[in-house]
Amino acid sequence: MTLSELRFVVSVAHEKNFRRAAIKSFVSQPALSLAIKKIEIELGVLIFERNRMGVSLTTVGEQIVNQAKKVLEEADKIKEISALETNTKQTAIKIGIIYSIAPYLLPSIIPLLKKISPDIILKAEEDVTKNLIHKLKDGVIDAAIIALPFDIPGIALQDLYDEPFKVLIPRKHKWNSKKKINTKDLVNEKILLLDNTHCFSMQVRDACPGISNNAEVQAGTSLETIRNMVASNLGISILPQSATAKNYKNDAINILSFESPIPFRRVALAYRQGTSKKDSLDIMVEAISSIKEQIIGS
Repeated sequence: MTLSELRFVVSVAHEKNFRRAAIKSFVSQPALSLAIKKIEIELGVLIFERNRMGVSLTTVGEQIVNQAKKVLEEADKIKEISALETNTKQTAIKIGIIYSIAPYLLPSIIPLLKKISPDIILKAEEDVTKNLIHKLKDGVIDAAIIALPFDIPGIALQDLYDEPFKVLIPRKHKWNSKKKINTKDLVNEKILLLDNTHCFSMQVRDACPGISNNAEVQAGTSLETIRNMVASNLGISILPQSATAKNYKNDAINILSFESPIPFRRVALAYRQGTSKKDSLDIMVEAISSIKEQIIGS
């Protein structure tokens, strides 16, 4: 079997569809199917079960896919060693970031990395935590910036910073004269949160017990949509402090702090254990740590 064939196996396991896997692998579907069949014959086992409902991994197939990912990871290390030998110093880091962090982190960290470590080429994409887990495990991305908890076997974590939550209210709200509120004050308020595809909503609910079954919750598709909904007097919201920095100021909104204990989220970097790009990821962690006050704002 070849590395290309192993990549086909991993791709089919990720896509759960031969046609999509073939497109992503830039080969024809018959060629991909033939390569998969060749490996199954060589190993004497079925890796995938095929039926009208789709494609699924067999028990042994799941073990083979997990091992294939490790083999491909090690093969990438060989490429990096040879790149160093030929004085090719640039390292591309493919990083996924959840939607409630990316817009507030990337504008600060991208220019800083270019300045302190121009050999690191950062390629970033936004997605929800659930999708980032799959991309990280399948080697589609090298690391992910997420909010804890995030407990995935084979994935290491590096804490980046703790970020407090803030309360956004319209200027005409009854709390307009307040500076701080208690999480219990949220009961019976109309709360605007991201929809349940975003982990931030669950983090807010866990950190703010005042959002009980008595609170009316309405979902939005992005933090910026929610900010505009608050400005339109459609309710109040809880946002990460980075989303309330001065450059996101809106005259129709007032920002309140929480009384102690202040609810917060812990932001971390997640990466595969044994990754060949650990040194570059360490540089990125140090860079983020050096400007975390700038990221979070006040």
